[in-house]
Amino acid sequence: MKKKKMSITFNAPVTLSFVMICFIVTIIGVVTGGRSTWLLFMTYHSSLSNPLTFLRLFTHVFGHSGWSHFIGNASYLLLLGPMLEEKYGSKELLEVIGITALATGLVNYIFFWNVGLCGASGVVFAFILLASFTGFKEGEIPLTFILVIVIFLGQQVYEGLAVQDNISNMAHIVGGIVGTILGYNLNKMSITK
Repeated sequence: MKKKKMSITFNAPVTLSFVMICFIVTIIGVVTGGRSTWLLFMTYHSSLSNPLTFLRLFTHVFGHSGWSHFIGNASYLLLLGPMLEEKYGSKELLEVIGITALATGLVNYIFFWNVGLCGASGVVFAFILLASFTGFKEGEIPLTFILVIVIFLGQQVYEGLAVQDNISNMAHIVGGIVGTILGYNLNKMSITK
């Protein structure tokens, strides 16, 4: 019997590409002292006549404030992303990332005028809520989903109201809402197929 040769596979192209882009953008941000992050990878209230304002509504998910911010998000993305990409498909996961980026960017632009937003935390929370739907069946609500809502999003609401830190709880909450809506719809579509 022949032994199969071990090889490294690019098993989750969207997840791996997303994390690699975030990694490269973080390196560039560190090298430029954060100027590149501020210019291209952070959304904030800027003039609508500036085309970069619209670009940053999507690209802010690639920028991170430093290595610990990047590593925290990358860990969750690499843990959850491959499973979600296998279940839902690469195209759908790319849509989740894009919709989450736009939703968090718009909410930040409209409601938090004095706050710059960067990082993949909203995408991470979308992935967390999306993952809690993996066992979804018609007419049932997974207990894991309820517990994730209570624990993860409950913590974000509490910290958003009671803790003054530099973490965008809004992005986490909006990302969780996007993950919930898309998780429900994606699973409903897979059941009806």
